[in-house]
Amino acid sequence: MRRHRAWLTGAALLGWTGLAIQLYLVLWARWQEQASLIGGLINLFGYFTVLSNTLVATVLSHAAFGRETAARRWFLTPAVSAGVLVSIVLVALAYSLLLRGLWHPQGWQHLADELLHDVMPVVFTLYWCVAVPKGHLRLWHLAAWSLYPLTYFVFMLWRGHEIGVYPYPFVDVASLGYAQVTLNGLGVLAGFWGIGVLLIGLDRWWGARQG
Repeated sequence: MRRHRAWLTGAALLGWTGLAIQLYLVLWARWQEQASLIGGLINLFGYFTVLSNTLVATVLSHAAFGRETAARRWFLTPAVSAGVLVSIVLVALAYSLLLRGLWHPQGWQHLADELLHDVMPVVFTLYWCVAVPKGHLRLWHLAAWSLYPLTYFVFMLWRGHEIGVYPYPFVDVASLGYAQVTLNGLGVLAGFWGIGVLLIGLDRWWGARQG
């Protein structure tokens, strides 16, 4: 990992930069509207994109300059890094297929949008290819990884029921109803599983070649 430290540091800083820009834009908009800044912060972390990019930046930070701690060892295990990769690849694919055409951000928002949805998924894929040991993944890891999107989906539905706001249009119960939203959620979960199975297969093949 030490020989990769320079570019890993740059990658981690890039990840935090994208998140910092998005945080600034959200808080600035809330300030102008004289709305609660705490509410804006809570809304920001109600997005799967922001949560997944936070995990990406955290893993890259531990890889680049983290001290040897239990948290660092956990985040850098192949299974955890792979689970984060599946999540951020899902972010990129779901955004491109379902959301990109729904809005056209400009200026700083466009930069944050590109960093969070396009640049960091590629950067973290490169990290996995170069720095993560291969041959350690098993199919049961997919079940463990699935707890993250499933928990997020349940929380999002509960929060939406309480405040009437949903982070993505394809999970807007007020417009689509619970039946359609459930089908949409299962479709996204199927995509998550598909990415996970492909990654596990690639990991096993790569590990066998290295062995």
